[in-house]
Amino acid sequence: MKITYSKIIIPVLFLLFISCNENKTTALESKEELLKPVSYVNPFLGTAPLTDPQFIGYTPPEDWRVWAGLTYPGSSLPNAMVQVSPITEFGSGAGYEYEDTEILGFTMTNKGHWNLCNLPILPLSEGAEYPYKSSFSHQKEKASPAYYEVFLEDYKINTRLTSTLRAAIQEYTFNENGGQRILFDLGKANNRIHDWDISLKGSNTLEGFQNMGRETIYFSAQLNKRVTGLEIIKKGSQEGYSIVSLEAKKVEPIVLKIGVSFVSIQNAAENLEKEIGERSFDQIHGEGEDIWNTFLSQIEVKGSSDKEKELFYSSLYRSFLWPALRSDINGEFTDIKGETRKEDFKYYTIPSLWDTYRNKLVLLALLQPEVTNDVIKSLMDIGELTGYVPTFFHGDHGASFIAGSYFRGVDNFDINKAYQLLLNNAYEENKGHNGGRPYLKSYIEKGYIPELRINDPVVETVGSAGVSKTLEYAYDDYALSLLAKELNDSIHFNDLSKRAKNYKNVFDMATHFMRGRLANGDWVSPFNPQYPYYEYMYREANAWQVSFYVPHDMPGLVGLYGGKDAFEQKLDSLFTLPWNPNHIARNVSSFIGQYCHGNQPDHEAPFSYYFVDKPEKSQVIIDTILNDFYGVGKDGLALSGMDDAGEMSSWYVCAAMGLYPLSPADSEYLVSVPLFEEVKWNLKNGNTLIIENPTGGRKLKGFMLNGTKHSGYFVSNDIFNKGGKILLETE
Repeated sequence: MKITYSKIIIPVLFLLFISCNENKTTALESKEELLKPVSYVNPFLGTAPLTDPQFIGYTPPEDWRVWAGLTYPGSSLPNAMVQVSPITEFGSGAGYEYEDTEILGFTMTNKGHWNLCNLPILPLSEGAEYPYKSSFSHQKEKASPAYYEVFLEDYKINTRLTSTLRAAIQEYTFNENGGQRILFDLGKANNRIHDWDISLKGSNTLEGFQNMGRETIYFSAQLNKRVTGLEIIKKGSQEGYSIVSLEAKKVEPIVLKIGVSFVSIQNAAENLEKEIGERSFDQIHGEGEDIWNTFLSQIEVKGSSDKEKELFYSSLYRSFLWPALRSDINGEFTDIKGETRKEDFKYYTIPSLWDTYRNKLVLLALLQPEVTNDVIKSLMDIGELTGYVPTFFHGDHGASFIAGSYFRGVDNFDINKAYQLLLNNAYEENKGHNGGRPYLKSYIEKGYIPELRINDPVVETVGSAGVSKTLEYAYDDYALSLLAKELNDSIHFNDLSKRAKNYKNVFDMATHFMRGRLANGDWVSPFNPQYPYYEYMYREANAWQVSFYVPHDMPGLVGLYGGKDAFEQKLDSLFTLPWNPNHIARNVSSFIGQYCHGNQPDHEAPFSYYFVDKPEKSQVIIDTILNDFYGVGKDGLALSGMDDAGEMSSWYVCAAMGLYPLSPADSEYLVSVPLFEEVKWNLKNGNTLIIENPTGGRKLKGFMLNGTKHSGYFVSNDIFNKGGKILLETE
C-alpha cells in the first residue's frame, strides 16, 4: 500500500495546532463561561458576620453575632425540596457561619431561618472519634448554583454535593483505603427532633426518618458500596446517631444518592429513582447548572463591574430558594392536618409573608408564574382546612400577595374562593385555629390596635406591636379592597377602603410620628421615637422606621405631615439624624441616620422623595444602599441584615434594575435609575423589555416609554406582557 506524506502530515499538523492553541481555547471557553449569569453567582454571599461597630451602628454585646444574611452555600434548584449544604453550628440561622472552622455534617434542607437543617450526614475516616466533626478551610471550599465542594482536613476526605428538586448526591473521596464510614446524625437538626430511625435494606440501601413534631422528613439512600455494619446509638427517642461502615476494596469515591419526602420512605425512594436513578454526579450537576442559567438569563444586565454583576445575580439566585416544594414526584403531599393527599397542583411551604410580600413575591409572580399559582393554591388549601389564609408575624399579607399576583396575570386558581378566605382573615376573629389576624376585634372596633401600659419597656419587651400591626393591617385592607372592586363586591370595597385609612389613627399630629395608643385613646407615654422597642408599639423597629410606611396612600401621608416641604424635611431627618449607639436590638442594624436597611419595616422609605417630586434625592439613598450595604465586611460576603428568605436580596434586584413594586398589591412599578446601562428582560411570551440609561447619569429627569414621553414615575404591569423600552433621561 502506498502511503502519501499528506495523509501523515495533516493529522500531525492538526495535533500540533490543537496542542499549541490549548491554552488559548481554554481561555476563550473561560471567557465565554463568564458571560453566563450562573458564573456570577456567589452562594457564600450573606454567610459572613458583620463585625464593624461603625457599620453596625453600635457595639454588639459579647458573643452576639449580628445577623448579616443567614444564608447557606449549599446546592439547590429554584424553590426545591432539597437544599444540601454544610452545617457548622446547630441552632444557628442557616446552619453555616462563615467564621466557623469545623463542619458537623451536610444537611438536606434549609431556609436560613433557624429551622430545618434535616438529616445531617458526614463521612468519617478510620480512627474518627465522637464528637464527630472536621476542620476545613475556605481555600479548599467551592460553591456555585447546584454545587458545593469542601475538603475535610481532619478526615482527609474531599466532599462534593449536588442536587435535584427532591434528591441529592454526596460524593466522598477518601485519601486512604479502609475504615470508610458515614455518620447519620439523626438526633440533630435546627428543629427539635422528637424521634428518628434508620435501617438497612439489602446490601447498600439505607432508609429512615426524622420526626420534628409538626412534620416528618423521610429518606431513602443508596450507596455504591456494600454496607458491612450499621451501629445505632440512641439516647431516648430524640438524641443519638448511627454509624454506617462500608466495604473498602479499592480507593474510589463513595457515592451516596439520597431522596427525601415529607410523606413516606416509599415516596423518598421513588423521588430518588426518578430524579437521579443511574445518572452520575457530573450529569446531575450539569443539569442543575443549566436550570439555573436558563432561569437567571431571564434578566440580562450590561455595563457594570463584575462585582455589581456578582451582587445582582447572587441576589436574584438567593431570591428563589424559598418557598420550598413539598409535593413528591407522584404528586402526594402532607397537608396542614397531617393527611396524605394528591391534588392538581404542587404543594409548597408558606412563604415568609411579612417580609417577602414587599418585593420577592412580586419577582416570583413575574419570573415563576407557575410556581406562584401553586404557592397560592397551597395557601388556599391551608385556608380551607383552618378557615384562614396563613399570616406571618404582624401582617396579613396573603391579601397583598394573592391580589398582586392576580393583577399580574397569575390567575390559574379560584379567585372567588381565595377572596372569601381572605375576607375570613379580615373579618373573623381567630378562635384558636391556625391563621387569622391577632387583635382583630379591637382593630375593627377602634381603628387601631391598642397597647397595654408597660412601665420602662426594654428592647425585648413582648407586646402587641400595635402600631406595626395597625399599619400592616391597613395596607392589607387596601389590598383586599382591590379584589373587592375587581369582583364587584361594593359593600366590602367601601368598608375596606375606609379601613385602609386606619394608618391615620396611629399618626400623632403633635410629634409627626406613628405612635402607640392605649385603649382609651391616649398616646403611649413616655415616648422616645429613636428607641427600638422591638415588640412594644413596633415590631423590630422604632418610630422613625415605620412612620413612612403607607405605600397605598403616600399623598395622604404627605398631607398628614403638613405638605411636601414638611414631609421632605422629615425625610431628610430620617436619613441624617445619627443612630444612638446605646440603642441595641437584635436584627436592627446598619443605618443611614435612623433608616435601618438591616431590617424590613422601612425598606420603602428610600423611595419616598418621589412624592415630593425629588426622585434625585431618593436615588442618592438608593445608590448608597446598593454600593455600600451588600457584599460588605472584611471578606466582602456580609449583608447589612438578615436576608429573611430572600427579601433583602429581592430589594437589591428590584432597586438595581430600576423597577420597584412600592405597593405590591398594585400591578405597577416605580421607575428609578438602574445600576446598569441596560437591563433586558427576556419575557416568557417571547417579547423583551429593555430599560436603558444611555448617559449613565444618576439624576432621573423623566423617561420615554416606547418612544413616548411618560408622565409621572410609575409604569403598569403591561410592560411585562407587551414588552418595549424604557429610555431614561438622566444627568
